[in-house]
Amino acid sequence: MSHTHPAKRPLDAGDPYRYGVYLRPDARTCRAVTVVTDQLRAQYGLVSAGAFPPHATLVGSQPFGGDIADVEAALTTLLRDRPAFDVHNAGVREQGIGYVYDVAERPDGSVNQDFVRLAADVDAAVAPFRVPMHSPLSNDYDPEHWRGHLSLASHDLYGRPDLHDEVGAFIRDLGVDVPSGFRGDTVVLYRTASPDWSGRWWHTMTWEHVRTWTLA
Repeated sequence: MSHTHPAKRPLDAGDPYRYGVYLRPDARTCRAVTVVTDQLRAQYGLVSAGAFPPHATLVGSQPFGGDIADVEAALTTLLRDRPAFDVHNAGVREQGIGYVYDVAERPDGSVNQDFVRLAADVDAAVAPFRVPMHSPLSNDYDPEHWRGHLSLASHDLYGRPDLHDEVGAFIRDLGVDVPSGFRGDTVVLYRTASPDWSGRWWHTMTWEHVRTWTLA
């Protein structure tokens, strides 16, 4: 029996899509992130960090509108022959209202400037393709606030601040084995969608892998 499917309608600036450009950790670190977020969902119903694939955001929630080919081309040009770099994982830290694996610094405590430059350069490369979409605001590179991290517990805790300390203790008690670092050599573009970005979008967001680049 043959099945016919309706053609996927073309994307346009009014569609509920956002894009993220992420540094993907190594497989073992990805697994550690997933173990933690799965346990937080199972124990506390926290879903926001686990709604994404494990990643360190370079730029996120980017409103590119319909044609993503030019964005891919710009990133390909930027990342061609760009060297990979070492990323240090300092372990579980508080960040904002939540918890992360802190991957912003080198083992000696200095800022990982290779990581910072990658985020800044990715932001500059995609900036010409942003279109006006203000709910929510895009997560662009901000040199005053950007800090490399892998989210473990995030937006849910705005609504449950009473769980903050308990969740932090629970994450640490899990004792998940995670590497002390990884090679920063994989950049990935994802498309995300939600019917209501202005609300608790982490309950409805879906995502789709678009493209992977491997650094030299």
